[in-house]
Amino acid sequence: MESATYIQQPLKKKVSSGISKSKQRDTSYKLIDLFAGAGGMTLGFTKIFGNHFESVWANDFNKDACETYRANFGDHCHEGDILSILDDPSTVIPKADVVIGGPPCQGFSLLNKHREGDPRKQMWMPFLEVVERSQAEVFVMENVPQILGSPEHEQIMETAESMGFQMAWAKLCAADYGVPQKRFRAFIVGCKFADPKKVFPPPKTHFDPSARLSPLNNLFSREEYAENPIPWRTVRDAISDLPPPIGTEPSVDSTPLNIHFGRTPTETSVLRYKAIPHEGMNRFDLERNAPELTPDCWKRKKSGGTDLFGRLWWDRPSFTIRTEFFKPEKGRYLHPAQHRPITHREAARFQSFPDTFAFKGTKIEIARQIGNAVPPMLAAAVARSVEKLLEIKRNG
Repeated sequence: MESATYIQQPLKKKVSSGISKSKQRDTSYKLIDLFAGAGGMTLGFTKIFGNHFESVWANDFNKDACETYRANFGDHCHEGDILSILDDPSTVIPKADVVIGGPPCQGFSLLNKHREGDPRKQMWMPFLEVVERSQAEVFVMENVPQILGSPEHEQIMETAESMGFQMAWAKLCAADYGVPQKRFRAFIVGCKFADPKKVFPPPKTHFDPSARLSPLNNLFSREEYAENPIPWRTVRDAISDLPPPIGTEPSVDSTPLNIHFGRTPTETSVLRYKAIPHEGMNRFDLERNAPELTPDCWKRKKSGGTDLFGRLWWDRPSFTIRTEFFKPEKGRYLHPAQHRPITHREAARFQSFPDTFAFKGTKIEIARQIGNAVPPMLAAAVARSVEKLLEIKRNG
């Protein structure tokens, strides 16, 4: 069977995702995406998985994210606060087979662990209201791993079960599904007509070749893997064909160079980059190699933060791409060899967005869309599980 590709128009070569497409069907399942952002989950469920799902309604609060969504999927993304939209008597939620989405997760984030009572923790409630109003019999809720086992997780379970849903959940690593990034996300799946545990979590299509329990030594749990899994995709797989960036703003160049631009670093920043020239180096290497260039706050912080001001490794997946990936002070975001942070295009590829995906907005807004997205290839793996559920009903 034909394989999908996470880089659809690279400069030199295509990279197989390892997720095979199912045979095309005459019908498609109707999909609603809430808190959709740029549409990473929609992209995974639709174009990357194989057009078995059709997006019919979406919502996000951010204007630029909505513009990006519309540019790629059609004019049905509704901008605004979901609570206000649902309270509006003129709002019509269309019927759908599946509702997907990631309610705002900052309330669960380790960076916000002291925010007791954060109202954003409760945004799963309008999510389930849309599930009910759309008559969807399957939903997929995505969030940070910290949600699993939390009081909110228990509330989601109780509410969904009272609505007639059977439940399954798991923490998934994006690298296990063809994304060249070691990123962990939680997924909660509900289904009214079958036990989602029968098909979820999806079998892993890729494996960590450095792990002790891996296909290389036949000690891994074969039930966890699809047939013929392949090694994790790496930074080299994703970006080695890209030339050095030119300019500091998005351009009218054809993809992928349109968002492959750099920054204007200070002289001190450039000296810091050059002081840690080898892949894998970080702020501790900077302090050893050039203490005079090391900020005092880093010198005082002797533990933690090993990824700050770090270079990526060529032959490993990237680290988690966040919204400020262009600031190496925020994480391991330095190019493996060049003396610069990664570009928007490189970050998009690490998230598994194809080069053909159109981002709208300022460079800050585009970075936010990239960093906040569910990696489309990870979403495609979840879509396969959801389709298996729907086929159970379809086949009686």
